[in-house]
Amino acid sequence: MVGCERACLAPQNLYLDLKASETVTQTIFLINGPNLNLLGLRQPEMYGRETLADVAQNVRVKATALGFALEAMQSNHEGALVDTIHQARQSAAGIIINPGAYSHTSIAILDALMSYEGPVLEVHISNIHKRETFRHYSYVSTRAEGVIAGFGTQGYELALDRMAVLLGAAAR
Repeated sequence: MVGCERACLAPQNLYLDLKASETVTQTIFLINGPNLNLLGLRQPEMYGRETLADVAQNVRVKATALGFALEAMQSNHEGALVDTIHQARQSAAGIIINPGAYSHTSIAILDALMSYEGPVLEVHISNIHKRETFRHYSYVSTRAEGVIAGFGTQGYELALDRMAVLLGAAAR
C-alpha cells in the first residue's frame, strides 16, 4: 500500500519487518503502592531521605544502561495498581513491584499478578521480617520470582539487576 509502513502489517507480522540492526526495547514496569509517594518525608529513619522521584530516576538511568525502557507508577489505590498490572500483560517484559501495605492484604493484586506471564520481583525498602508480625507474610511473594527486602532504596536497583538476568539482557 502506498504510504503504509509497518502499521499496515497484520499484527502477527508486526516485527517480521524489522531490519537486523533494529532492536525492540523491552519495557520494565516499576509499580509502587500506597504511601510510597511520601518517600523521603515519611519515617526517613526507616525509609531514607530519597524521594520516589529520585528512586525512579536512578532506576531509569540504570534501566537505560541495561537496554531497557522503564515505566514507573505509584498509586495509593488498589484498583489502579491492578489496572497497571493488567496493562503490563500487553506491554511489559517484567514487573518490579513494591506493593507497600497491600503486600499483606491484597488478594486482588496477587490475582492480577497471577495473570501476568513475565517475571515479577517484589521490593521492600525495609526488612519486613524485622517489623510487626502482620508484615511477615506477603501475598505478592507467592507469585514473585524473588523478594528483595531491607536494602533501602538500593533494593530497586538490585531488583533491576536481577530482572536483567531473568530477561537475558546479558545475551543481547
